[in-house]
Amino acid sequence: MKKLVALVVVLLLSITLTACGNVQNKAESTVQPETSSNTNPDGSSVLESTIPSGEESTDEQKPQTSAENNRASEEKEEEILKMTIGSTPVSVEWEDSESVNALKGLCKDQTLTISMSMYGGFEQVGDIGADLPRNDVQTTTSSGDIVLYSGNQMVVFYGSNSWAYTRLGHITDKTPQELTELLSYGDVTITLSI
Repeated sequence: MKKLVALVVVLLLSITLTACGNVQNKAESTVQPETSSNTNPDGSSVLESTIPSGEESTDEQKPQTSAENNRASEEKEEEILKMTIGSTPVSVEWEDSESVNALKGLCKDQTLTISMSMYGGFEQVGDIGADLPRNDVQTTTSSGDIVLYSGNQMVVFYGSNSWAYTRLGHITDKTPQELTELLSYGDVTITLSI
C-alpha cells in the first residue's frame, strides 16, 4: 500500500512540474516581439519584426518644414516662362511638353529676344535661334495661339490658320481685339524670360 501511495505522489508531482514548465514557456513566448514571415520573389523567406505599440520607428519621414515648402514653391515660380510683346507683358498657359522645356532651357541664363515679322495678315513669325524638339500636328489656330513652325520659328497668332505645327501655348489675358492691336500694326519684338 505504501508503494502505491508513493507511486501516486510521484505521478502527481510529475504532472504538476510539467504543467508549471508549460506555463513558464507560454509566458516567455508572449514577451518576445511578434514576427511575420514574407517571401521574396526568389522564394527566400524574410522575417519582419513588428514594433510593439507605444514605440516609434526611427525610419519615419519627417514632414517638410514651411521653409522647405517655400523653397520648393520659389523654385517652381522661377521656372515660369514669361512673355512680353513689345513692352506689354502677356500671360501664357504653356504646354507641358519637351518643346516648351527646351524653350525654357534657352531662357534659363538669359532673356531670349525674338524679332518677329508680320505674315499673312494673321500672325507674327520669328526665328528662335535654335532648333527645338517638335511634334507637328495638323492644327487650326485661333487668336492667342503660340506654336513652333519648322522646329526653329515661333509663331504668335492674332487670326487663324491651318497648318502642321507644334503647340507651345496660348495667351490667356488678351482678347482677340487686344491681340490684333498688339500684333497687326508692324513687326514686334518678343522677349522670353524665366
